[in-house]
Amino acid sequence: MRFRNSMLALGLLATAALAGCSTTSETAKLETGKTDAPVRVETVQIFTDSYGSVTDAGYTLPAVPINRVKQEFVRQIVNYETAEKPGTIVVNTRERHLYYILPGGRAMRYGIGVGKAGFAWSGTAYVAWKQEWPNWHPPKEMAARKPDLTKYVENGMGPGLSNPLGARAMYLFNEKGQDTLFRLHGTPEWASIGTAASSGCIRLMNQDVIDLYSRVRPGKATKVVVIQ
Repeated sequence: MRFRNSMLALGLLATAALAGCSTTSETAKLETGKTDAPVRVETVQIFTDSYGSVTDAGYTLPAVPINRVKQEFVRQIVNYETAEKPGTIVVNTRERHLYYILPGGRAMRYGIGVGKAGFAWSGTAYVAWKQEWPNWHPPKEMAARKPDLTKYVENGMGPGLSNPLGARAMYLFNEKGQDTLFRLHGTPEWASIGTAASSGCIRLMNQDVIDLYSRVRPGKATKVVVIQ
């Protein structure tokens, strides 16, 4: 009987593989109005071949050794039922996932790293503006801990491969038009994805933040829901 059940399980796995879907799933919690509803998430397509070296605006981003990144944090399209309309961004800091909602009950899911600032705020916002290869202005509190950063507080660190904001940044404002100080940005530190880093907001691998950036249109039409 045990052998029969094992063979049946192997058959189901093979069927799922042929269909292009992951056999693993997870339970996510998404704000859908008044209550948090459990959502079953299954992979439809995974983009493990999208992390090679990229030349962008004169900068050459190194390839990410994606085989060293947990599969759940690799960019992928997942089944994702939600009341949010396509184009909405849902950030689940606890699960270290960012979802860009697509039509048809699906979403593009990205792995994220979360810093202390990323846990400091939750709610609804919008992408007020976005920037390619942004300057970085460290907060004064960080400069106080690391005096060598003081020179960047006012003038900022120019764009480059070592810039903590990476290749792209998106700036979130609340419904009153006030800066939340919450950012979605790239990072050269691919190993920080899936972790709680010491600083920063929401970071994505540079190859992922470039992809997300290309989908996002600044303005109040791009809603961002941040779940702690």
